[in-house]
Amino acid sequence: MNDRISVDILDGVADVRLIRADKMNALDNAMFDALIQTGERLKTEVGVRAVVLSGEGRSFCAGLDTSNFAAMASGERSGGQGSAGALVTDNRTPGGSNRAQHAVMVWREIPVPVIAAVHGVAFGGGYQLQLSADMRFVTPDAKLSVLEIKWGLIPDMAGMALLRGLVRDDVARELTYSGRLFNGHEALAMGLATRVCEDPRAEALAFAREVAGKNPDAVRAGKRLLNLMADGDQHAILLAESVEQTALIGSPNQVEAVRASLEKRAPIFG
Repeated sequence: MNDRISVDILDGVADVRLIRADKMNALDNAMFDALIQTGERLKTEVGVRAVVLSGEGRSFCAGLDTSNFAAMASGERSGGQGSAGALVTDNRTPGGSNRAQHAVMVWREIPVPVIAAVHGVAFGGGYQLQLSADMRFVTPDAKLSVLEIKWGLIPDMAGMALLRGLVRDDVARELTYSGRLFNGHEALAMGLATRVCEDPRAEALAFAREVAGKNPDAVRAGKRLLNLMADGDQHAILLAESVEQTALIGSPNQVEAVRASLEKRAPIFG
């Protein structure tokens, strides 16, 4: 794993970097394994309060390693990995993901906020990966694409499940059918980027440190509610709001948040 992804944890912030820079962080079998293993680790890592996901070198992630497409050109239908090799019969997680989808969805399942810092290119599977984050900070000149149609394919690494909560139906269709490239400003206008900034990783780390200074119980509760908001019906959401708030009120970290605010000092959370 350590030749594909690095993880540095400081003051509650996990700084996660794809480090296959010589291949623009393309998704090969080892990268899929590393994404899953790292995401699963961070689900239970004690003390982590926010995560920043970025790519080293020239790009965030160029998508599936092109060696997979060379194999497809010969008519090969099996033996690949990622979106090209994800079969309907693959073993699936309780959430419904096959292996390639889980490499993306595991980041949505991390119980604290995840911020993707995107520069260079995010194509195909790499584009779907950054969709899993709670927020996306993107450079103005980033090159982004739902690129699968170029290879005669569809996005199948959770892209459809994640796009539906971000853009209008017709926008998702236009991007999927065309595979066209768009930049950070266009992404922001479409609702596919949270911020456009010259240094997304620096801004993402600063935001993550800010989040790490809030009541961690409330942040986790907020993420549970926000994830439910995408799929739950009104009754389920209203009930969950009440359940989460009841658990928070009077809890040690909530009391500390109130006291710190009244005393005009930085809170000290457990």
